[in-house]
This record gives sequence, structure tokens and C-alpha cells, in this order.
Amino acid sequence: MTPTASLTAERTDFPRAVGAGGAAISAPTWRALRDDHATRIARRTDAHLARRLKGEKHPVEDFLFTYYPFKAGQLAKWNPGPDVRLELTTEADQNYFDRRWYTSNSAGTIAEVDVESWRRDRGDGAKFIASLVQSTLHREANFGCFGIHEWAMVYKLSEEQRRHQQVPLRLSHEATDAVVEGHRIQCSHHDAFRFFTEPARPRNTLQPTRAGMVAAEQPGCLHAGMDLYKWAMKIGPVASSDLVVDCFDLALDIRTLDMEASPYDLRGWGYGVVAIETAEGKAEYMQRQQAFSEQAQALRRRLLDALAAVGIHARSN
Repeated sequence: MTPTASLTAERTDFPRAVGAGGAAISAPTWRALRDDHATRIARRTDAHLARRLKGEKHPVEDFLFTYYPFKAGQLAKWNPGPDVRLELTTEADQNYFDRRWYTSNSAGTIAEVDVESWRRDRGDGAKFIASLVQSTLHREANFGCFGIHEWAMVYKLSEEQRRHQQVPLRLSHEATDAVVEGHRIQCSHHDAFRFFTEPARPRNTLQPTRAGMVAAEQPGCLHAGMDLYKWAMKIGPVASSDLVVDCFDLALDIRTLDMEASPYDLRGWGYGVVAIETAEGKAEYMQRQQAFSEQAQALRRRLLDALAAVGIHARSN
């Protein structure tokens, strides 16, 4: 069992808010949902926050807080999603929803997501997200990359130049470079490709760009699956907290495979090895990659449903 498995198993217990479009959820009910969400987020962030205070780093668990621009406090804010009315009975209730893209009635007794305000501020960006997610959802998946992108990020680097200095390489520098040279690299994700070393970049059969993301992103890509957490956060509070947490958990699980299949040796942190330079490692990588792709496809549908519920759809070509 990898260190993230306990969080993954918790997903099915995450509470779904009720009362959309009808009577307001009572204050005691939504407070319980909020507090339960805070507890779940604490389980996912407390260790990261403690390490940050000590100046320590974790090569897997800290990634979602360094690669993506979202702090633990943002993740901890509970959002039930749009078209959900919430009863306010105390000043503390009012203060909790005194934030961007929420509105309350004149009496201050009901709060809900201010969809019109959100659409004015975030509508254009949300249409891009819908276009990217929809195009990825309907594109054929490629399961033959074997995570070589992580190896291409250290290709021809010296020990002093590489990232994750606290983590040793699993193979020698020469053997690590040989893995890159012995594989056909076909990375389709711009934000992974941009970290390739200069000698590795021409070895990629694709040259993905940020402008070409909608046309190039495909559902087998681990980084495209991780990015669903980013897109869910960017459309908050339209994406409910349960959807955000499901995206976060998948991203953390994917990051685990990403690093277990990388040239780094994480056994000292309790992780396994997926030796993609072997036939057995390739088979394990593809099996886990396919499972993550299926989970990501389900989350893409939920993201598109959340956007469609507030009138946001993919741009027509």
C-alpha cells in the first residue's frame, strides 16, 4: 500500500450536499458538512503545513501545493456548488460566506453562489476550461508514453543541476540517460514538456505548446489527469468541494505513479518502484495509467456538468 492509499479509500464517504434549488439547507446541516470537509482537508494538508514550517520537502505529497498555485487554506473553504441555498442564523454564518462569488438576501438569512457575478468574472476562462476538458474527454487515449517525461527532465544533467536533490537517482546518470535514448518519447502535455532539458526536447516526437492544448491534450496523459484538480479549483465555487477533493485525490494518486516510475528512488519515503525500463514495469505502468484515465474521464464529465449547470459550454470551432 502506498502512503496515499488511505485517502483514496476515503473518497466514497465524502458527503454530498442536498437541497439544491429548493428549501435552504439548515444551518446545523451545512455546518456539519463544512466541518467534515475541514477535517478531510486537514488530513490532506497538515503534514505539508508542518513540513513547510520546518523547511522540509516531500517529493510526492508537497507537489500539489508547489506545482499548482493553491494554498491549503483555499482547499479548506467549503463550497456546496451553485443553486444551493444555505440558512444563516448567526454572524459567524454570515462571515463564512462573506467572500467572493457569494451573495445573501437583504435580511442576511440565506446565502448562495452568485452565479451571475461569477460568470462575469470567470466566464471566458471557464469556456476555455470547458473546451479543453471536452476535447480531452472525446480524444483517443495514448497509453504508450511510460512516463519518460520525468526521465527527460534529468537527461544529461549533472548531480548539482537536477531537481529533487534530496532524492537519489535509482540508476546511474549514464544508465538514466540511456533510458531516454532507448525510448520513443511522445509527451503531449505542454506543462510537462516545458521542463525537459534542452538536449531532451528534440527527442520528443511532439512539440506541445500552451496555445495548442485544446487540440493536443489526451486522456491517457497523467499530467492531464492531475490538472483536473487545477481546473476544479479555478472554477470554484461552481465546482463543489466534493468534486474538488475527488480531483485532488486523483492528482495525488497520479503523482505517486509519476514518481514511482521516474528515475528517482523513493523507497526511503515508503513508495515502490515501477521500473519502466523493463517489460514488467511497462506493463504495470500501463495498467495503472489506464485505471487513472478512467477515473479522470469520470471527473471530466462531472466538471462539464458543473459548468453546464451555470450555462458554460465548450467553444464551438
